Amino acid sequence: MLLVIDAGNTNIVFAVHDGTRWRGIWRIATDSQRTSDEYGVWLGALLARQGLRIEDLTRAVIGTVVPAALYHLRRLCRDWFSIEPLITQSNLDWGFTIKVDNPSEVGADRLLNALAAQQSYGGPLIVVDFGTATTFDVVDQTGAYIGGAIAPGINLSVEALHQAAARLPRIGIGRPQAVIGRSTIPAMRSGIYWGYVGLVEGMIARIEAEFGQRMKTVATGGLAPLIAEGTPRIERTDPDLTLEGLRLLSERNSAPHFRSREADGD
Repeated sequence: MLLVIDAGNTNIVFAVHDGTRWRGIWRIATDSQRTSDEYGVWLGALLARQGLRIEDLTRAVIGTVVPAALYHLRRLCRDWFSIEPLITQSNLDWGFTIKVDNPSEVGADRLLNALAAQQSYGGPLIVVDFGTATTFDVVDQTGAYIGGAIAPGINLSVEALHQAAARLPRIGIGRPQAVIGRSTIPAMRSGIYWGYVGLVEGMIARIEAEFGQRMKTVATGGLAPLIAEGTPRIERTDPDLTLEGLRLLSERNSAPHFRSREADGD
């Protein structure tokens, strides 16, 4: 079975795929100081609840945009599962061309989303990922990744609004029925929700205008279904897009040679 680890700025997602289906998907808050043993105890308990054993895991792949977390996640795979994980990086076999100036600068999650989306839906397409940042990634008709755009995430914007304006409270994110808010909190909710819908619609329109044709649009991330309710420009939502990208990448690339703690000199 394959252990998939997607380490983002806010959460780390662990998942197990048995070659046919996902057997379990679990999330934990990102903390770069959390040790491999802490991960191991937590994950071992969750595996047991699904009727899985540590010995069932034979391969692992890690995608991360948090370099500080990578050491302990790699140690988790080596020390707890005796697996050398495949680490996502731009020089692996992706099955498509990365047509940007500096491929190594592109976040792993963006390439993984592009891989899974073009495999599932075909290009040309736009992938919108509602995470800590809101990213727009573009795949052309040949399946090549050609770049995109990065905007602040919705939760970052909500927090910044609360921190910078003393009289504005911290609010939850939801879809208001009215655009014109008649008091402070409804006005904030409208600005956040409909403002981000406008951002998404505007960016999709501008990307299509620059690309020269209408494109499919796929959204992922925790808030994707909520934002998709407010605009017809998001045609599909796919919550497991990044995990699926990691699974596909592991199938295209050979597993690295196992290195024990002793071999590392630890």
